[in-house]
Amino acid sequence: MIRRFPLFRLSLLRRRRMLLALLVGMVVFEALIVVVAGTLSPAQLFAGGGGRAPAGAFQAFSGSSGRVSIASYPGLLGAGLVHPFWIAIQLTAVGSLGAAAVAADAEAGTLELLMVRPVSRARLLGERTAALLAVALLLNLAATLTVAAGVALTPAVHADVPLTGVWVAGLLGFGFSLCMTGPALAVSALARGRAQVLGAVIAFGAVGFALNFLALAWRPAAPLRHLSPFHYYAPGDALATATVPWGALGLLTLVGAAGIAVAFAAFTRRDLTG
Repeated sequence: MIRRFPLFRLSLLRRRRMLLALLVGMVVFEALIVVVAGTLSPAQLFAGGGGRAPAGAFQAFSGSSGRVSIASYPGLLGAGLVHPFWIAIQLTAVGSLGAAAVAADAEAGTLELLMVRPVSRARLLGERTAALLAVALLLNLAATLTVAAGVALTPAVHADVPLTGVWVAGLLGFGFSLCMTGPALAVSALARGRAQVLGAVIAFGAVGFALNFLALAWRPAAPLRHLSPFHYYAPGDALATATVPWGALGLLTLVGAAGIAVAFAAFTRRDLTG
């Protein structure tokens, strides 16, 4: 497979140190969240929570649409799966590999040279897209396995968080990554520099989180939640209910697939001399 897909291998090999650091960071962070949850009960961490529904603003930090309190085990573990650190790791991987898909070569002036070789545009973008998706899958799998191990080894947490819910949350996490990947690749296929791709990815993540936070904190802005991927990515709800929200997962996947389709269409028609 390595010989058949050299661009896939090179995409990962050139960023192996960064990817290893992201992977280790993800595992260590989620392990820390599980240790905190197993050592201190949510009621101790959020004095006065008493299991009541939190203020709307806090729901954004628990990865919930409003059904799960952050002062609960599902809410606390959900907070670890929607924490700015988790988001930063995901966006770093998407931004780096997304920019490298097309925009980095366009900026360096090597895109034409690549096309001179017997490599089609579809193959170039296809293998680099596959590398990005593989990294997204690996990061989410690492987070899921870490949380699952912690839940299984902590009876108090396991009583409120079924392992099935952990896997559902991980599936939603990959859906979120895919939702970020599609637009990133679309921008990369059109951009002239990697900074444009990195800026777009950061904007997608930051604006999306801000919209969801505003919608949950301020009732008049509630309709804006439908514009944010964080409204559909709700790991806290998944951890509590252990039910796959097919509608939300389907929409996240659809946005990602649409972005990838746009990237291939744009790159196919792109003037490499301009």
